[in-house]
Amino acid sequence: MADIRVVENKNGPSLGVCTAPVIEKDGLFFKDLERTGELVPYEDWRLTPEERAKDLASRLSVEEMAGLMMYSAHQVVPAESGAWFGATYRGGKSFEESGAEDYELTDQQKKFLTEDHVRYVLAMMLKNGEVAAKWNNEMQALCEEMPHGIPVNTSSDPRHGAGSAAAEFKTEAKGTSKWPLGLGLAATFSPELVNKFAKVAAKEYRALGITTELGPQIDLGTEPRWMRVADTYGQSSKLATDYAKAYCEGLQNDEKCGDSWGRDSVAAMVKHWPGGGPCEAGRDAHYAFGKYAVYPGDNFEEHLKPFLEGAFKLDGTEQASAVMPYYTVSWGVDPSGKNVGNSYSKYIIGDLLRDKYGYKGIVCTDWGITQDPSDKIDSFGSRCYGTEKLSEAERHLTIIENGVDQFGGNNDIKPILEAYRIGCERHGEEAMRKRFEESAVRLLLNSFRCGLFENPYLDAENSGKVLGCDEFMKEGFDAQLRSIVMVKNNGVLPVSGKKKVYIPGRHIDAHKGFMRNMVEAIDLPGAKPEDVAAFYEVTDDPKDADMAICFIESPVSDGYIEETGYRPVTLQYRNYVAEDAREVSIAGGDFREDSDNRSYKGKANRAANESDLDLVIKAREQMGDKPVIVSIRMNNPCIVAEFEKYADAILVNFGVETAAVLSIVSGKAEPSGMLPVQLPKDMSTIEKHSEDVPFDYEPYTDSEGNKYDFGFGLNWKGAIRDDRWDKYVGNR
Repeated sequence: MADIRVVENKNGPSLGVCTAPVIEKDGLFFKDLERTGELVPYEDWRLTPEERAKDLASRLSVEEMAGLMMYSAHQVVPAESGAWFGATYRGGKSFEESGAEDYELTDQQKKFLTEDHVRYVLAMMLKNGEVAAKWNNEMQALCEEMPHGIPVNTSSDPRHGAGSAAAEFKTEAKGTSKWPLGLGLAATFSPELVNKFAKVAAKEYRALGITTELGPQIDLGTEPRWMRVADTYGQSSKLATDYAKAYCEGLQNDEKCGDSWGRDSVAAMVKHWPGGGPCEAGRDAHYAFGKYAVYPGDNFEEHLKPFLEGAFKLDGTEQASAVMPYYTVSWGVDPSGKNVGNSYSKYIIGDLLRDKYGYKGIVCTDWGITQDPSDKIDSFGSRCYGTEKLSEAERHLTIIENGVDQFGGNNDIKPILEAYRIGCERHGEEAMRKRFEESAVRLLLNSFRCGLFENPYLDAENSGKVLGCDEFMKEGFDAQLRSIVMVKNNGVLPVSGKKKVYIPGRHIDAHKGFMRNMVEAIDLPGAKPEDVAAFYEVTDDPKDADMAICFIESPVSDGYIEETGYRPVTLQYRNYVAEDAREVSIAGGDFREDSDNRSYKGKANRAANESDLDLVIKAREQMGDKPVIVSIRMNNPCIVAEFEKYADAILVNFGVETAAVLSIVSGKAEPSGMLPVQLPKDMSTIEKHSEDVPFDYEPYTDSEGNKYDFGFGLNWKGAIRDDRWDKYVGNR
């Protein structure tokens, strides 16, 4: 383990030191990371982060700057055999064979830190807070020994979700407090709550050694079929803009430093410029079959508002530290007629983001966009959209020329160095050196601002006390309660007392997974009996039950398979035929396709979890006149018309624990959430809407006459009409 000592400054920061010498000057202590015996500007914590970053960047070799421009692939700690992103230990052995400690660095991590000069590392799975802290210390100690002593800036995708997300490599919160996902936070209609959440998240991130969050996701959720809409703040640009500002300020502002950058800050990487929401027909751009964002409503500008009026107008730290463009080709946006992935677009990055809107922070590509494409369109990857004929080095150079600083998911320095060589031939060595230094300054600023150069080390015992402490867990659970939306109640809720409850099990058919692998069919309980026991007595016999609670999920579907090609992403459970889809797609074109038309008109699809609907209908039959309560985890706004008439009460959640749902059912808490999105009447209204326009499809009206529109929600007294509704709904 790293041998760390702390050197205290009376009127300055504490220094965490492993191997670097310490310089005393003017009665103060400084780390001699350059090993010169003299205090050089970047070592002097009395200077501004900008002054220090510029000094250090000027000292770096091209290779060292190229290292800063790489962002590691996902890291799993420890990297056990058989898991995603496998690795080796102690000279090529598996984790189990090597006898390595949980926190030890893998062979691959040692290589990319020392040989490739990587300093931005993405942590995916961390076993627990103690292991995370020790792993952080091992990385930082290794880098302190390297020239210039540049510390690691560790990042994470959002990791506080109370329920597993369908998209990306996210799992439910482990070791941290548990909060709703984006749509759940949006359902509270409270920027103040989001700001509080960000402050808690920042404390827990720093306890894990994390100083950059790949979030928040501030895309407008205007396309209800998109698999990532659950992580957005909904359809309203006003709400999403207020949330973007509130979250970024809570994450970046250090209260001890007058709400400026400080030791407790975490840098925000807002995503995804210029808005990933309007993907055609709901297909996602992780995959080449979903690479196009379209603007049939000519509403491009509204998707910029959460960035321009929220994340880029912060009190204290001024701007979100970093921006991630989405994979998408923003079809028809570039006046020159070029249709390429956003990071490859000079217009979207250089002309708009950098020049017109003056963004000064880091621009980092989304993960894995520079590799050569697969020969199969239905594959995980192949994201060099519009640049397939370029070499990998030429793709890197194009991105750099546009004003992008960093490459997500790239541990390999060779194509960046080759891009530099080509760039020197094209622009001259002086210009290329200047361009690399420009990115290096931005990238170093993050670490200077967050105090990593003074002390990047963690106290594992203290990390354990911070992570998931009672205070933070309670605040997260309270937020879960506030995020639940009651849309129907025929007088059956709340249900107090130790009643008997019947909870039917679920079935999900085999379907394509996020990685485009086949996920096997599975049977699973509606809820774990141990989670229900604190509220009700569980029975397997509907006749013996006082009520039934059906825990279901919104429809699971997919917009492409090789056997049928393009097909509808459906928001209903039963078989759906897309009679009202476009005859001709707005966007299209791929070297692996014979036609530019991506229409799926007349094709059919059904949800992999169609049986969720069946279990509600069956529960209604089994229970007779006894209450049937539906709790739906809504990853996407769905066609509730299919099951609404069978339910006496419906609770909508966007990722919460079972205890939160049952707290509402039992009356221990009153519902206060409101719908952050419209719930559509049917699929026909979805097919006719414009992917880039909010609130343009017809909402469902239920059997009680309630319209499931944006901002609708019930409490025990009836429809909610309060200050939140007046601010965000009434004046929409």
